[in-house]
Amino acid sequence: MAQRVLVLGGSGFLGRHLVAKLSADGHDVIVLTRRRNRARDLFLLPTVRVVEGDPHDSATLARWTANATAAINLIGTLHEHGRDTFERVHVDVPLALVAACRNAGVSRILHVSALAASSEAASAYLRSKAAGEAVIAESGLGWTIFRPSVIFGRGDSFLNLFAKLAQMFPVIPLACAGARFQPVFVGDVAECIARALIGREGPPRPTDPAPRGAASGSSVGGSVNDDTIGQRYPLCGPKAYTLEELVNYVAETSGHPRPVLPLGPALANLQARVMELLPGPLLTRDNLASMQHDSVCDGPFPRAFDITPTPVEAIAPEYLAPLALRSRFDTFRSQSGR
Repeated sequence: MAQRVLVLGGSGFLGRHLVAKLSADGHDVIVLTRRRNRARDLFLLPTVRVVEGDPHDSATLARWTANATAAINLIGTLHEHGRDTFERVHVDVPLALVAACRNAGVSRILHVSALAASSEAASAYLRSKAAGEAVIAESGLGWTIFRPSVIFGRGDSFLNLFAKLAQMFPVIPLACAGARFQPVFVGDVAECIARALIGREGPPRPTDPAPRGAASGSSVGGSVNDDTIGQRYPLCGPKAYTLEELVNYVAETSGHPRPVLPLGPALANLQARVMELLPGPLLTRDNLASMQHDSVCDGPFPRAFDITPTPVEAIAPEYLAPLALRSRFDTFRSQSGR
């Protein structure tokens, strides 16, 4: 069932993969972004329109939610910068989007949060993510929330970061080396969101609760009744790693094996304080606080999506291996005329 979908954050890493998937599935997609040029690779996708606008602006949201059947919020940030605080990005955007959806009659909303989000988390990032989830869950709309662990794939800012560090430095000093992650492939996350959007055929089972804000047996946002409405889904890959294990794997796979030097709490805090002063910081004290919470799932991948999660080892060598890196640099050089 084709939908007309408004996507916030569609120009980001996950967003580009999701928008391509939605387009391939035949949905009409509006990507709202503050900087249209950042979404250039989406311009040629059929059924996709990239528009420039501020997702905080009520008039802008009102314009683009009109006639939409669903909205997807992917907007997030790991670092506060200027006006873009965690509160503004992770709470105010969902508030504005929910208000626009209500006014436009859009009753289906999908939202991407973070795996360890909690109002009692040690970090402001995770607390703000939890607050954003609460906005969505209390909206009265037909909502679904996704809580992925760290997302990997070509163009990611996680594994690629460590590959660059391994290339630049002979030793990698590592804060929170024992923090645990269960990386999930970007294609799997995009597939889950796309499948939740179209729902399943047929009426709900007798034991299914009616979606909040919708009568039992009714359609939500132009889609059929769906088991995913009113659900939170943790999304993880098949294997958990310590951060040190991931960094060692990335360094070896990229052709730059390096010794890793785990830092104690005091040195890790000092490292974060120094890096916070840099533009586009690699690490902040709030990041350290986030890593006090393991980003791993308690159970298997959600059965609702019928997906076998993809392991890091099946994908990462395609973009981290020396030959893959050289090919990418050759492409850059050819495009720049060098």
